Amino acid sequence: MADNSSIEWTDATWNPVTGCTKISAGCDNCYAARFSERFRNVAGHPFETGFDLTLRPERLGQPLAWKRPRMIFVNSMSDLFHKQIPRSYISAVFDTMERADWHVFQVLTKRSSLLQKYLTYRYGNETAPAHMWFGVSVENDQATSRIVHLQKSRAKVRFLSMEPLIAPVGKLCLHKIDWVIVGGESGPVARPMRPEWATDIRDQCVSARVPFFFKQWGGRSPKAGGRLLDGKLWNEFPNRHSVPNNPEARVTVW
Repeated sequence: MADNSSIEWTDATWNPVTGCTKISAGCDNCYAARFSERFRNVAGHPFETGFDLTLRPERLGQPLAWKRPRMIFVNSMSDLFHKQIPRSYISAVFDTMERADWHVFQVLTKRSSLLQKYLTYRYGNETAPAHMWFGVSVENDQATSRIVHLQKSRAKVRFLSMEPLIAPVGKLCLHKIDWVIVGGESGPVARPMRPEWATDIRDQCVSARVPFFFKQWGGRSPKAGGRLLDGKLWNEFPNRHSVPNNPEARVTVW
């Protein structure tokens, strides 16, 4: 466990799975893969196997031990809906999230069709509990099809993570979308984000009254370009859903 998560829109990360495989342009410079591979073959390190997909059942109950409410980003180092993760294991993760209902869980995926199918399988004609937020990554206009899957899903709270934003996305359909996050790429070969791409999304969110969160401009490091958009910090969250009041609670579990 490491303290002080650097992800501005969450309080903690929980990784019952680590590792993934790349499926789209947004994955090209994946920070999680870059970090994990630094420790491949380091005996005893959590990432001794690098970014190979790894189930970690010993971590399934961790959120149940965190008694102070917090927002928890699920699988920051993987994708819960990777096709190689057994449905039974995904269900075990959901069992924990449903039991630990004093937290808010933020589940983000690029595999939007599998998210939609699983939520239908689990909840049928009902919706997922409101303390479980589901989002899709949208890095360019080719990835906007993921939004449709999210909108059709049995989620109660839906969000878009437009990070790394590597191209304009055009006109967005924000129907049933509760939150939008925008951020630029970071790392040694980061692709720059043009200001008009970010401000266009911001303006669409303002017009649609969808909370907007600007995470970073990116660059060599996540903090290199700062967080101001048109001279302002944009730190909006879904304001009609319960968010734990715990600004001091920041825990990262790799």
